[in-house]
Amino acid sequence: MARRRKKQDPVGKIVVGIAMLVFLYVISQGGSLESAGIGAGLVVGVAIAIMFIIYQIQSDRLKRSGMNEIDQMDGIQFERYLGLLFRSQGYQAQVTQASGDFGADLVLEKGGHKTVVQAKRYSKNVGIDAVQQVVASMKHYKAAEAWVVTNRDYTEAAYKLAESNGVRLINRQQLIEMILKMNPGAVPNAKQVRAEAAGSARKRVCDKCGSAMVKRNGKHGEFYGCSGYPACKHTRSL
Repeated sequence: MARRRKKQDPVGKIVVGIAMLVFLYVISQGGSLESAGIGAGLVVGVAIAIMFIIYQIQSDRLKRSGMNEIDQMDGIQFERYLGLLFRSQGYQAQVTQASGDFGADLVLEKGGHKTVVQAKRYSKNVGIDAVQQVVASMKHYKAAEAWVVTNRDYTEAAYKLAESNGVRLINRQQLIEMILKMNPGAVPNAKQVRAEAAGSARKRVCDKCGSAMVKRNGKHGEFYGCSGYPACKHTRSL
């Protein structure tokens, strides 16, 4: 089921409010303005120290999760990464075709339970389209469950639609938690996935004319051949 993101506390306002309360309390108890100011300053100082520690912990978690590399992926690379991630968790994971996927980027299966997944590597919050697409794909793939996974978050409308349709939304923080809870040796290397996917993409473009490269069969086996053949006869080995 969809889980709404927690609204972040206005930390700065809370710290200022507490500092003001300390200041007013000291004054009300007959303290001087100087002592009241020192008390309020101590509150602010402790809060800044705590916030710095929290920031360091969050930065470390971000680095260990590989999320910075994930943020640099394109859509296809993100799908491949998630396929490896779910396989590491014991799922049979099939990455669907880039086009004609019927609304699902991945199909997961474990213990006879099938799940369809929409993968959204975005730079902004994901809207309702992803929820609509993955719900539509359930019947086609005969899936019992539908998920959307993103490196960001979701709009309020997406959360509402997911909740009414029983769709699980996995946002940035939940994805980080998922990665960090796994055995580090089992987590796919995001940087390596990017590099391998980039190499595969290069093989699909002709170095001579820029046309798409397609797989062909020859007397020596499979190879990549330019789709512009016979005008362009450039080939590349698999």
